[in-house]
Amino acid sequence: MIQLSRGVLDMVAAPSVAPGEQAIDLQHLSRMTLGERGLEREVLELFHQQATMLTGRMREAAPAVIAASAHTLKGSARGIGAWRVARAAEAVERAASNEARLKIAVDTLGASVSEAKAVIADLLRTH
Repeated sequence: MIQLSRGVLDMVAAPSVAPGEQAIDLQHLSRMTLGERGLEREVLELFHQQATMLTGRMREAAPAVIAASAHTLKGSARGIGAWRVARAAEAVERAASNEARLKIAVDTLGASVSEAKAVIADLLRTH
């Protein structure tokens, strides 16, 4: 088991102060995985699978389930530095009480997730 000091835990748990506009913030990802390529790969694969499952679930679910799925996805996205996905998931959470806004927010989230998944697929092929 890896033992981390409190300072290291604070560093890896906090999102970047100024998130980049890339689909995946590679510097943040590296900090979160302590620069371990194998762990980076595993985290990206897990995010890819989870994002696929959650966005699929959102397409046919009740608003409360959509909001809960978006909340889960938001946390995972923040963990890997997928800032656009995190913002889009947060917008889904806020839109859950308005059917018209919710559909648009879910569609926007789907586009952000697709972009992140494409970048992840490229990263997994090249690393």
